[in-house]
Order: sequence, then C-alpha cells, then structure tokens
Amino acid sequence: MPAKGYRTTEWLRRRDRRKRGGKDRHDHGVERRPGNLAATIDTYLQWLGDRNYAEGSVESRRYGLYAFVCWADARDIDTPEQVSRPLLESYQRHLARRPKTDGKPLGITSQRSHLGTLQAYFSWLCKQRLLPANPASDLELPRPEHRLPQEAFGRAEIEAILSVPDLEDPLGLRDRAILETFYSTGLRRMELTRLECSDLNRPRRTLRVRQGKGNKDRVVPIGRRALRWVDKYLADVRPRLVVDGSENALFLTCYGEGFNPDVLSRRVSAIVRAAGVERRGSCHLLRHSCATHMLEGGADIRFIQKLLGHAKLETTAIYTEVSIRQLQKVHERTHPAEAQQESRQKDRPEAL
Repeated sequence: MPAKGYRTTEWLRRRDRRKRGGKDRHDHGVERRPGNLAATIDTYLQWLGDRNYAEGSVESRRYGLYAFVCWADARDIDTPEQVSRPLLESYQRHLARRPKTDGKPLGITSQRSHLGTLQAYFSWLCKQRLLPANPASDLELPRPEHRLPQEAFGRAEIEAILSVPDLEDPLGLRDRAILETFYSTGLRRMELTRLECSDLNRPRRTLRVRQGKGNKDRVVPIGRRALRWVDKYLADVRPRLVVDGSENALFLTCYGEGFNPDVLSRRVSAIVRAAGVERRGSCHLLRHSCATHMLEGGADIRFIQKLLGHAKLETTAIYTEVSIRQLQKVHERTHPAEAQQESRQKDRPEAL
C-alpha cells in the first residue's frame, strides 16, 4: 500500500498546471497603442529586465504601474503627457482611501511603494526623452512608519511547529526538512525555492544561495539537525517525487516540480495553524525566529547580517529591537528597583 498522502499524487500531477496554485500575471486587459501608458510601461519593464533587475522587483513594479493605468483609464487618461502632478496627488489620495481585499486600508509602506514606482517610471520617461518633464518629481510621499516586525516564535512554538508534519507520509517528511532548513539557515522563501541539489555541500555543512535579494549569491551554514532531515528527504522521498530527471530543484512538490513561493507560504502557514500557534506566521517568521534566537544566544549582529544576506547592518539591527530577552536581563541586573526587590527576597523570602 502506498504511504499515507501518496494515494492522490498521480491524480494531482495530472491536474491542469493553471490549477496548481501560484499567481498568474495580470495586466487587466489594458489596451496598448504606440506611445500610450500601457505600451511605455511594457518598454520600461523590458528595460529593467535587460539591466538584470530581479524578477520579483520587475513584477512588483508591473503590479503597481498597471494599478495606476487602470485608475487613469477610468478617467480617460491614456498617455504619459496627460499625467500631471494634480492628477498624481489625486491618485495618492485614492491610495490612502482604497481598501484592500480584507477591507482594511492600504498600509503606508504599500502606498509608498506604489508612488515610488510611479516616480521611477516617469523619471525613466524623461531620461529616454519621451516626456519633457517629470510630473512625479516633487510628489511628497507619506512619511514611513517605524514598526517592529512580528514577534518571533518562541522556542517551544518552534518545536511544536516542527512536530506537526506526519513523518509516515513522504510529503510530511519533506515538509519537516523544509521547516528545519528555514529555521536553521534563515533563508527567504524565494531563496529556498531556488535551491538545487548541487547547492548542498555536506562535508562543509553549507548551502549555496543563488540569486538572493539584489541578485547576490552567498553561502550559509546549515545545522547538523537540519542536515540530517534534508539527507533523509533526499534518500527516501525526493526520488519518489521526481517526474523529469532534469529537474534540479532541491525541494519538490507532489507534481515533481520546484515550489512556487506563494504555494510554499500557504503550506507553511497551514502547518503553523495546525501547531496551535495563536498568531499568523509563515516562512519569513521562521527566518525572523532564526535570527532572533541566535542573537539571544550571543551571536554577533554582523554574523547575523551575513547569514541573512542583508546589504546594510541597519536592516539587521531591527532584530535587536525585538529581542527583548537580552534587554530583560540587563534590566534585572541594573535597575535599582529590581536590585532592591532581590535584596528583599533574600532577607524575607516568606513575605513574597
């Protein structure tokens, strides 16, 4: 009898690729004519791709620009020459009021992203001499928020999450290997989906990360426990998932393909919920937990910077703001009231 969870694998593999999850690219059916907004945006995005901008960055800009094109089209604005600063300010107010699909207003970071994308697009038009002046050059963006990231998983929560996958199910064993890899290495979800079998160096216990954020490669350590689970997955599960022998992805779906990042996020989120953790969490929170727990264990922040692949130390420093345990220890050791409380406890423990 096939292992639990494998009975439907062949049926799943036969499903139409369009029904397997992930995102399709939508340009909202906007009409393209020479020189109009949609046509120049296509040229701009191609220009970005030709200059080796990351695929994710190009797609993010595509999404933001076509959101503006649809809004402008509803107001009979079709060409870049018709776009003025008052029009962009009106669009800015629209973004501030526009609710997301869950009914909540668009966040400040998202608003800044949409507007920053427009600024870059119109700046490019001017540099290409396709527009005489940049209507977005003096557009005042909303002030950025300084918000802490979501609190990392506790160590007990991590162990609960890792224990969720059913190890009698080959796909569960694969999921355990994925979770262990996330927690051990602090990889981003896109970085994990791009891992190939040849990126694992067992003797050195390292993973080669290809084309991380900013199209930068790096090498990260992988812990012994995580490596044991990955080795078990490679020996017992991956050969059963392979459909095309030329597929090099380290972690495979039941279709024998590499993971789509969105599908991977949904899978990890489902595991977190199944662990009974009473807050939202996915791949990035495992990365965040890896960094936080290492800092609490005494790791130097510059080593964490290298592990996470941050270009700036300021980006890594945010983990020190949420690592409250170290602050608590310093507080207990140095605050006068805490010292006084400790002295009372020694003198009159029965009073407490």
